[in-house]
Amino acid sequence: MIPSGESSLSDKPSRILLVEDHAMFREQLAQLITQEFGLEVCGQTDNIRDALTLARNQRPDMAIIDITLKGSSGLELLKDWKAQGAEFPTLVLSMHEESLYAERVLAAGGRGYITKHEKSETLLKAIQRVLDGKTYLSESMMEHVVGKMAGRTAVVSPIERLADRELEVFQLIGVGRTTREIAETLHLGMTTVDTYRTRIKDKLGLSNGTELMKFAAHWVTEGN
Repeated sequence: MIPSGESSLSDKPSRILLVEDHAMFREQLAQLITQEFGLEVCGQTDNIRDALTLARNQRPDMAIIDITLKGSSGLELLKDWKAQGAEFPTLVLSMHEESLYAERVLAAGGRGYITKHEKSETLLKAIQRVLDGKTYLSESMMEHVVGKMAGRTAVVSPIERLADRELEVFQLIGVGRTTREIAETLHLGMTTVDTYRTRIKDKLGLSNGTELMKFAAHWVTEGN
């Protein structure tokens, strides 16, 4: 089990672990956090392997992670921490559309989701809410989740039918990665990637690989 840090006291800042693959953005995020009273950054990395090690060694009170990481996905990191019994909460901060990822993040063990285009004040509010043991989503997303649980909201996008790993493959197809490149990025066999391609085509009602590439490229270009 991965322990969390001790509860924050008035004179002891909450310790936050950052897992973000863009170095410049990670540095800006660290600066924003360290300037806020009661918060400090206890570790930074851009990949899952180091994130797992830092979590064990630094015992953060909270982690902030991106969906897109070097060599894998933030969703996979959330699942790894959940499987290991991590006691600290995690907020996902990403450029990807909240409507597509927020529910996936909660299911994987995350405690909140916020997009990178939000203001610094909103991010700090989200951080504090998660540190307080609550869940953070935008108001519209919270209404969507509650409505879906109550059976009032239907699936609005065919992309929502994709499993987490299928979505990762779909995104990589959309940015022009070949099967071999996808396999290397996600540490999968090429046959496994081909299987994912077939599943994605079936779920999206696409006839062939060309349609899949065009659909994925358009989806990525349009900002999901």
